[in-house]
Amino acid sequence: MEKLAAVASFTLWDYVVFASMLVVSAGIGVYYAFAQGGQHSSTDFLVGGRSMTAVPVALSLTASFMSAITVLGTPVEVYFYGAIFILTCLSYILMVVIGSELFLPIFYRLGLTSTYQYLEMRFDKSLKLFGAALFIIQTLLYTGLVIYAPALALNQVTGIHLWGAVISTGAVCTFYCTLGGLKAVVWTDVFQVVIMVAGFLAVIIQSVLLQGGVSVIISDSAQGGRLNLWDFDPDPLRRHTFWTVIIGGTFLWTSTYGINQAQVQRYVSCKSLFHAKMSLYMNLVSLWIINLCSVFCGLCLYSVYKNCDPWTAKGVTARDQLMPYLVLDILRDYPGVPGLFVAAAYSGTLSTVSSSVNALAAVTVTDLISPYFSFSEQQLSWASKGLSIFYGAVCIGMAGLASLMGGLLQAAISIIGTIGGPLLGLYFLGIVFPSANSKGGLAGLVSGLAMSLWVCIGAQVYRPLPSSTRPLALETHGCNFTMAETALMNWSIYSTPASHITSAQQDISQDRPWLADNWYSLSYLYVCPVGTLVVIVVGLAVSLFSGGSPQKLQPGLTVVKEDLTCYKVYKTLKQKATRNTDQIDLAGKKQKKSGNTNLAFCDVELDITKYQCHRTLA
Repeated sequence: MEKLAAVASFTLWDYVVFASMLVVSAGIGVYYAFAQGGQHSSTDFLVGGRSMTAVPVALSLTASFMSAITVLGTPVEVYFYGAIFILTCLSYILMVVIGSELFLPIFYRLGLTSTYQYLEMRFDKSLKLFGAALFIIQTLLYTGLVIYAPALALNQVTGIHLWGAVISTGAVCTFYCTLGGLKAVVWTDVFQVVIMVAGFLAVIIQSVLLQGGVSVIISDSAQGGRLNLWDFDPDPLRRHTFWTVIIGGTFLWTSTYGINQAQVQRYVSCKSLFHAKMSLYMNLVSLWIINLCSVFCGLCLYSVYKNCDPWTAKGVTARDQLMPYLVLDILRDYPGVPGLFVAAAYSGTLSTVSSSVNALAAVTVTDLISPYFSFSEQQLSWASKGLSIFYGAVCIGMAGLASLMGGLLQAAISIIGTIGGPLLGLYFLGIVFPSANSKGGLAGLVSGLAMSLWVCIGAQVYRPLPSSTRPLALETHGCNFTMAETALMNWSIYSTPASHITSAQQDISQDRPWLADNWYSLSYLYVCPVGTLVVIVVGLAVSLFSGGSPQKLQPGLTVVKEDLTCYKVYKTLKQKATRNTDQIDLAGKKQKKSGNTNLAFCDVELDITKYQCHRTLA
């Protein structure tokens, strides 16, 4: 029987590797604080002087939302629910196409620093302030979760001091954000993406060596039901199916990469629209790499513990501790390598927090300070730096609320979807429908937000039953432990397939209200689409009844066919075809003209004497 691994602690070399990551990140901030004379204006600080190129921006886009939640949460999601989450790679494709074709050209053409400036230009000032306030709330909640949750997981497994990790993370982010601005954030993101991939690879390589090859891991996963990729059940209450991941994921990631301030701020920092679009398409490749690594780490986690689940056997006290537990179990004999994985997790945290702090400062300066105070560029630059310090401190404080939010991945996606979905609907309404007015936009946003909050809060109060979430079986028969009764109880609650729900669970379901199992149990990936669609439907209806005619808008606020790549390709091909036709016609005309004037090619018999006389008289 397998013996449950004892929890190891960090060694000196682990701390050295982890500290080195923090020092390098801070050093990048110091460099950009003084490079090229430092930050002279708010434009330099917030959008990098609009001089960035595609490659670093692409990696920064990836790092911004591929946080410690991805490093710690996605493998656990695969461990409990299977590898179907890998289908998000397909939703990334749809997200990139929609973002690059619909939203990016408009934001770049308008030269916005804050995406909420668009709401004022398209609707009115009240919607701009409403949208900015929602973004600030969403970002503070999400960032608090990103800081606290991995610190808690790593504290309980590795022994790293909880609040020491929280404060050091927030302090380092605030330091290099304040000194170096967006350029420092982007280049630290590049460094941190490399560290994240290195941490994943360390776990994957060692797991493959221990288990005897990739084929063994795949075989174990298949036998354990983890390769459940093609589940086409249309039931919206199911946690993960092909439809929930593709449809819900497309809405979710479009709200993140299409309209979120942290991402749009990177697009507009590029030196041309071409670089901005290329950064989004290059970001697709790096997203695939990170997602594939995290999903395969989940399969490695299952293969290693297929007969002795540490969570059921009380080797860990929370699901999010499983990855750190695995790292210290299989890499304890390699000094510094566990520190590399922890550095990878915290690299994800640093990249997300720094992006959030910089975006919060941009929105506050652009939407809440500049319109109401007459500050010089130098004063706005100092205000941006002061706000970076302020928001860094607030994010550290918000970390205290994160313990109430449940599992990492679901909590993070719920926060993004609940607020991001209605905001996505509002931008879609403004960009695609010229008839939408400010009354429709406000009514739609309020309705969509209310609907999303209703689902999200209801799901927190009435957790979905295993019949909806369908966790896969976990085994403990290979464990050598004495807490058999406790483990058996946990196994029966969390590991029983949906087709074998116990009578106790059925009794619980009978005591729940109808909404609990038919509305609040909606897949968490559908929260975002619900908010988006409600905003569009209500917004169009109210606009129709309060005016109904296309608004007189300034040029550039709605999508036009010239923004679409497919139209540009069609136009280019048409021009080439027309040019080729013209060349053929021109050649024909020249040939025809030549036959009329060159006597040597005339059809009639020539009288040379007459022709020569004619030339002599002329």
